[in-house]
Amino acid sequence: MRKAAVVLLLVLLTGCTGAPAPPAFTDARALADAATAATTAGGSAKFSTDVAVGQVRSKGQGQARFGPGGTSQVMTTDFIGEPMELRLVAGKLYAKVPEGSRDEVGAGKPWVAVAADGTDPFSQVLGGSLAQLAAQNDPAHTLGEIRTAGSIVSAERGQLDGVAAEHYRVELDLSRLGADLPAGLPAGSAGRFPVELWLDDAHRPVQVVLDLSPILQGGEARITTRYREWGAPVDVQPPPAGEVG
Repeated sequence: MRKAAVVLLLVLLTGCTGAPAPPAFTDARALADAATAATTAGGSAKFSTDVAVGQVRSKGQGQARFGPGGTSQVMTTDFIGEPMELRLVAGKLYAKVPEGSRDEVGAGKPWVAVAADGTDPFSQVLGGSLAQLAAQNDPAHTLGEIRTAGSIVSAERGQLDGVAAEHYRVELDLSRLGADLPAGLPAGSAGRFPVELWLDDAHRPVQVVLDLSPILQGGEARITTRYREWGAPVDVQPPPAGEVG
């Protein structure tokens, strides 16, 4: 009887002090597939972004809707040194032109359609940069890069801002991405750089950090995107057609 009681006590103690369960994924493709599915199932989220390149820092915030047809988002950013609103809806990107430039850029209208390969003056100057900025706010874009060219370096269960999260450190190999390079890197870029990914209990992204410093070799170059309020109502609409120049 005494021996049985000792065994039972050991079992109870082991159950109380055992090591936490390991992270859910050890393979980058499985990680990306699960997080992509969770993003789509999440439906919507609010986000904030922090871009730090050398001495230049840009911040933005917005809301996004996720679905099988892609991501739509509305955000405000100080990317060009003053507040600018961007809307990406049904694959089309729109930018709200600063008031003093509307006669020159948007035929007097507040919005202009922007394209990375656009021939209008606004697109030629900012189209590629703004398209890349919108893409980096879309977790599906980074998860696609992880699926194609990522290798998990480490994984652990922990917390982010006091909330339980799985933390993955992934290394991306640019040579495996082809022409789909992140953050506007020029064609032919080579090397590896780290990506950190935090997932909540439902495998939805809560923070993504791209550290391009090893590639650019010009000091700090980091893009940090935070996601919150998954499933909350969002208002993501294109600008009125009559306001687009």
